Amino acid sequence: MTLQEAVEARHSVRAYTDRPLSDEVIGVLNNKIAELNDESGLHIQLVCNEPKAFSGTIAKYGKFRCVQNYIVMAGVKSDTLDEQIGYYGELLVLTAQTLGLNTCWVGLSYTKVPGTYILNEGEIIRAYIAIGYGETQGVGHKVKSVSQVSNASDQTPTWFRRGVESALLAPTAVNQQKFFFEYVDGAVRAHRKMSLIGFTQIDLGIVKCHFEVGAGTQNFEWA
Repeated sequence: MTLQEAVEARHSVRAYTDRPLSDEVIGVLNNKIAELNDESGLHIQLVCNEPKAFSGTIAKYGKFRCVQNYIVMAGVKSDTLDEQIGYYGELLVLTAQTLGLNTCWVGLSYTKVPGTYILNEGEIIRAYIAIGYGETQGVGHKVKSVSQVSNASDQTPTWFRRGVESALLAPTAVNQQKFFFEYVDGAVRAHRKMSLIGFTQIDLGIVKCHFEVGAGTQNFEWA
């Protein structure tokens, strides 16, 4: 499965089976995490066979069930941290999908379990990503049209439209697609549009990751 196929197949999943991750799958994930940590300066960590983080009342209210594996998304606090968390975390989400795994971004419905992660000086946790074999493959949600979230037209390149279509399949907070992609003189500018519910910098990183997969990084630069 390619990353583009993973973009199209991925849906958020909150309920998992008790099937464990194999040593081979764990190895692939940890290698990818090491690669992304080196590239980004983040401190992403995979935690396996640990059920406590998603066994509390908040997790149950969020309808999470049988989550025993998760990815801790952490890094040094900065103005760009959240966007990095979204971008690199979504690369892991798509990698997991290519391995036949299911995932779900989690902003609040988890408990930090002491001893399951390491934080260096200045680092904070911004999100968890539940990961494992889902009871189902999840379901899609209604998405906006390309014209609602971009300036794509007959005058913009085909790759730009493909990038926007890919971004529309990205997971965002409460499925709010509060973003806008603008093609400007060969470059692409991504905006985040605020609402009462909000559209976070993490969401912006996630949708930019999806856009790059669909558009191809060789075709443009970010403005």
